[in-house]
This record gives sequence, C-alpha cells and structure tokens, in this order.
Amino acid sequence: MLLDLATHAFILLFVVIDPIGLGPIFAALTGSESETVRGRMAVKGVMIAGIILVFFTIAGTFLLHYLNINTASFSIAGGILLFLLAMDMVLVRHSGLRMTTLREHEEALHKTDISVFPLAIPMIAGPGALTTILLLRNAPLFSLETLVVLGVLIVVLALTLVMLLLTAKLTGFLGETGTNVITRVLGVILTALAVQYILNGLLVTFPTLAGH
Repeated sequence: MLLDLATHAFILLFVVIDPIGLGPIFAALTGSESETVRGRMAVKGVMIAGIILVFFTIAGTFLLHYLNINTASFSIAGGILLFLLAMDMVLVRHSGLRMTTLREHEEALHKTDISVFPLAIPMIAGPGALTTILLLRNAPLFSLETLVVLGVLIVVLALTLVMLLLTAKLTGFLGETGTNVITRVLGVILTALAVQYILNGLLVTFPTLAGH
C-alpha cells in the first residue's frame, strides 16, 4: 500500500514538476551568470518552492475543509487542471500553468535574481504542483501516508536541484529536441493520470455510474 502510494506520488510529482524540462528554461534565464551564482539561485529557488509545497502538504486539507470543498469536487477540478497542464506538455507550449508567460519571461530576463520568481513560483511550485500535492494528501496529518508523500516530495525536489545544477551539461547532451521528446512522453502519462482523477471524482459524486 505505502509502496504503491510512494510510486504513484513520485511519478505524478516528477511529471508535474518536470525537472528535465526546467533545465533549458533555467539555462536561458541565467545564461549570463557564473556557475556559482547559477548554483546559488538553484538552491534558493528549490528551497523556497519546497517550503511552499510542504506547507500545502500539511495545511492543504484544512484549507479545503475551511472552504467547504469536498474531496470529490477537488478531484474533478484538479484532474481538469492537470489535464490542461498535460496538454501544454504534449504540445510543448507555455500557457502560464507550469512556466512563465511571455511577459513574465521577458521580465525575468531583466531580473538579477530569479530564485523566487519565476524559478520557485511558478516553475517549481506552480498551480499544477500545488494541485497535485492537495490531491495526494488525503490521509490524516500524522500518518504514514502523509510522511510518504512528504518523503517523495523531498526526493523529487532533490532531483530537481540536481538537474538545475547540471543544467548546462544536460541541455548540451539532450538538446532541445531530446528535452521536448521527454516532456511530451511525460505529458501523455500525466494525461492518463488526470483523466483517472476526474473519473474518481465523478464515481464518488455519482455512485450509480459504477454500475454501468
């Protein structure tokens, strides 16, 4: 059970955050910086994103309860959002769900420190990642399931940091085409997971559908 949860959480978080796809964007935004400065921004950005995502892991369900949003409704809404995100990945386009918009990208090019914006938000802790955390966090706060989700989140963030620190080498090795191919494959996987979340929410809301 816990192994299945860990595997599911890892696949979903890795696909949504997409450390491999972040590399070329990070490289483009920090091209004029030294390797030391680039590394410092990568560490700071991942740490800030981690704090935000851990907060949502701990307090997310309380937020939904306070807003009187049930799990089924959020599962459907979250599935739709992840489906739109998956379409962006498959079509390799940037709509602002996971990456910066064109204006935000132009603004980031003139910033000396991109660790908070746009690296931490929205590139790492964007709407897709926050939604994924809330969808995965459906167990009591002090439980093994919650610890597993937190542990997997830390692992994915650590991998993200490694990818950002090695961005120059990875970008040169994979090239833009290779990166886009991997992003498209991950997008297809995310499409199926998003549809499953929508179906799960519909089955809870309309139990009679399960009988047909």
